[in-house]
Amino acid sequence: MNLKPIAITALSSFSPLGNQPEAIWAEYLKPTTLIAEKTIGKQKVNVAALSETLLEEVKVLRLSDHKYKALDNSVLYAMLASREAVKQAGWNENDVFGINIGSSRGATELFENYHQEFITTGRASTLASPTTTMGNISSWIAHDLKARGPEISHSITCSTALHALLNGVAWLRSGMADKFLVGGSEASLTPFTLAQMQALKIYSSEVSEFPCRAFDREKTKNTMVLGEGAGMLCMENGTTEKALGYIQGVGYATDILEHGISISTDAVCFQQSMKMALENVSLDQVDAVVMHAPGTVKGDSSEIQAIEKVFGTNLPMLTTNKWKIGHTFGSSGILSVELAVMMLQHQQFVPVPFAEKQTERTSIRKVLVNAVGFGGNAVSVLIGLS
Repeated sequence: MNLKPIAITALSSFSPLGNQPEAIWAEYLKPTTLIAEKTIGKQKVNVAALSETLLEEVKVLRLSDHKYKALDNSVLYAMLASREAVKQAGWNENDVFGINIGSSRGATELFENYHQEFITTGRASTLASPTTTMGNISSWIAHDLKARGPEISHSITCSTALHALLNGVAWLRSGMADKFLVGGSEASLTPFTLAQMQALKIYSSEVSEFPCRAFDREKTKNTMVLGEGAGMLCMENGTTEKALGYIQGVGYATDILEHGISISTDAVCFQQSMKMALENVSLDQVDAVVMHAPGTVKGDSSEIQAIEKVFGTNLPMLTTNKWKIGHTFGSSGILSVELAVMMLQHQQFVPVPFAEKQTERTSIRKVLVNAVGFGGNAVSVLIGLS
């Protein structure tokens, strides 16, 4: 698919890395993880949690409007990141823009609390339904921003945020919109969510400097760790001086599943999505790939094999951010895009500290970002500076 560039005019996030670009980049340059042991429910477990400073911002937002008191953190994280993104882009109430914000799990904490209340009392609270539907994320963001364009919410597991980006690209290319806000939000650090990941036997029990060994080719056991947060991207048609980068290609594919939760051994879906995103682009122009790399043995190895099949022996530099901030489910794709854009802007590669050393290139011209989730829903996005 040959696509003309679409400008990324703003990029905002709310995650364990922080919520200000300078601080986020400074954190990426540190060869240390933000994953630490924390008590969730009745157990201590490795997670990448938001800082107390960011949690205070969430609390202030919740108390700022009586309508916000009943909202799940997934909505509030998205609200904070969206406000900042729109501010950076210079959009205002006179601008008509679309919104597509997704989540893998949605209002997880609220749903668990409401269900427990129902089990205990036999009754459901009045707001149980409207505050736990997936569509309430984009709807509340539109309300908060006083937006007048189309609103879309969806869940396509861990590739949700990049599917939101795909939807935004489609709207812009169709001429039905000139501006789109896309992203993902996840507030998944709850006892039931963690129990589900542990039941799959993919969660990290590592007691080491790096509990999540994402992109470690030598690991022999699964080391996925959960994080949380939100990431938002403002996209506009055409070229502009305020562009942080440009979307130069997109690709997507779905695997024929061999197992209910995993992709094929050499990630055929990733091979197809990467080839689509790289159509009419010389492979030697791609200097880096931000991998999905969830920290599981099969997940990491299959993606690496797919990259090797697409690029051959001339591999780009490979990295991921999950060793540092864990897997943020539906928001992970946009947080990977953020890393890609920052590496382009600063012309500096951010390696995985415990991975085998790679030959770094003298410049970073284009970065490919991958995401995939349960069901084999792969997305690849190519980003460049012009």
